[in-house]
Amino acid sequence: MTLLFTDAEVTDHLDASTAVEAMREAVLAAYAGLLVAPPRASTPLNGGRLVTTAGQLTGEWYGFRSYDTFGHPEGEQAVVLHDARSGRIRAIAVGEEIGSRRTGAIGGVAVDALARADARTVAVLGAGRQAWTQLWAASAVRPLAEVAVYCRTPEVREAFAARVRAELGLNARAVTTAAAAVRGRDLVLLATDSPTPVLDAGDLAPGAHVNVVGFKQQGRSEFGPDLLDRAEVLATDSPEQAMDYQPPMLAAVPPYADRLHHLGAVLAGALPGRTDADQVTLFCSVGLAGTEVFLLDRLARVAVPRP
Repeated sequence: MTLLFTDAEVTDHLDASTAVEAMREAVLAAYAGLLVAPPRASTPLNGGRLVTTAGQLTGEWYGFRSYDTFGHPEGEQAVVLHDARSGRIRAIAVGEEIGSRRTGAIGGVAVDALARADARTVAVLGAGRQAWTQLWAASAVRPLAEVAVYCRTPEVREAFAARVRAELGLNARAVTTAAAAVRGRDLVLLATDSPTPVLDAGDLAPGAHVNVVGFKQQGRSEFGPDLLDRAEVLATDSPEQAMDYQPPMLAAVPPYADRLHHLGAVLAGALPGRTDADQVTLFCSVGLAGTEVFLLDRLARVAVPRP
């Protein structure tokens, strides 16, 4: 029987620790060549695009995620999981939670791999779904003590800070500028929809780790080259996807491209991550294909354990 998951059911069954561990396995599998994860495909339609990301865990499953850019207020995404042996559809997730939690959990993997072991304080720039799941996942890999939240709308950042206090049990407060949020913080989670930089790299503390989730292309980016210049370690979840952006992704062009490494190489010990407590490290999330399906497979196993 095909399992169907709504956003509410994803939320009920998929905790941060489970999601982060699944994404750690996914990134390692992609680095080892076991997870087939081609760049996303975009099909132009009248008034928008239909975007698909497909993946295959060799011998286990294959599947895809689909979403569109029409901007419908009730628009939905779908993730579909096929059994590799029979081809039958094992599970379908409808909604945004699988995609958001996937992205957040990959960010959690990056925090665990690159941030200082004693990281406790966090700046969150942005107050949407992606900002929430980045913090949700980070709290599963570090014992966070203090969160500063900034976005442009005062009531939205206050509401986000209140949610952090209520749901994650963390000391959180809204601040009035991005600089005030970032200064002195161990972690910076940059997850906005801004097409122009909102972060000044000069405000980063020595030893800070930064996750960037939003726009990151030339001419449309929530950060500038100053962040890439400041960072001594650059990593991404999919170098192939990073190189496929049009216009190009900032970190995937000279002089930065040669320094942009696969997060899986760090996890596998093939490349060093942080080697000094004062290094600034940067993770550019691009959305490793197949990871939504990977997470749906894990969700199906958690929600309905196999005999």
